[in-house]
Amino acid sequence: MAKNATFQHPMFQNEDAAREALEAELWPNGPVCRHCGNVDADKIAKVEGKKQSHRAGLYYCNECKSQFTVTVGTVLERSKVPLTKWLMAAHMFNSGKNGVSAHEIHRTLGVTYKTAWFMMHRLREAMNELNPAPMGGEGQSVQADETYYGNSSKRSKGYRKGHSKKAVIVALVEPKGRARVVQIAPEKGRRPMSQKVRDFLVTNMHRTSELHTDESRLYTETGKEFAAHKTVVHGSHQGGEYVGKDGQTTNAVENFFGNFKRSMKGTYRFCGEQHLQRYLNEFEFRHNHRTKLGFTDGERTAAALKGIEGKRLTYRPTN
Repeated sequence: MAKNATFQHPMFQNEDAAREALEAELWPNGPVCRHCGNVDADKIAKVEGKKQSHRAGLYYCNECKSQFTVTVGTVLERSKVPLTKWLMAAHMFNSGKNGVSAHEIHRTLGVTYKTAWFMMHRLREAMNELNPAPMGGEGQSVQADETYYGNSSKRSKGYRKGHSKKAVIVALVEPKGRARVVQIAPEKGRRPMSQKVRDFLVTNMHRTSELHTDESRLYTETGKEFAAHKTVVHGSHQGGEYVGKDGQTTNAVENFFGNFKRSMKGTYRFCGEQHLQRYLNEFEFRHNHRTKLGFTDGERTAAALKGIEGKRLTYRPTN
């Protein structure tokens, strides 16, 4: 009932209201030309008319002599799906920690499953943070851990046994802050996995941070490059501790992986490795905009919509 009540808002029912809401979010200070970046209001005019050739919400830039709308240069460009449905999908996508399946979007919005699937991947692309700030800092700790994801059902046609046959996922999590997660593709005969993990850590962490990990050898040498490297020995033959002698843990990063795996098994059911990084971007985004950090469902949705600019995701490569 609450979800239906939310969808009674005008921006979920009226195309003009949806466009105005998106413009207010992306252009808080007025229209910006998508082609040349012009922000001078005196050189941007809204094209108004009753002709069918005029797209709704069309603007004309006198600086570069081009036309544009709020969706040009975004993941929504050239989409035939109404903006009201895009906003509804984005809200559903960001209203729960476990995400929403393409089948639920397909049933709720009345679009085909193929359309719903592609909409979800466009929204995941919007959630990808292009230039994230380094994590941690002086006097702060960052937890690191790895997990393996892949087809684990022996009854499946594509079943592959062993960690070496699965995708490697490495995550960094601040105990009460942000997360950063990446899929590391295996490269036979090239750099070892520890070197790839090291590249990810030193690129995304301040060297003045404390690194907290389990006893995995992937972090043994890399840990020396940070202010301190403290480990938690999880091995059952050594007692199976969850908190180290200095209070270090990896509970936050393990909780992140727990939520990811439950959702992948219960909500999404299956994910091909070629799409895995987009799913990881989704869980990273929701973690970084969770309720405990002060975000509401509406604010989380608005933050996701801000990420649609400057990104495209098409069915086929463009010329």
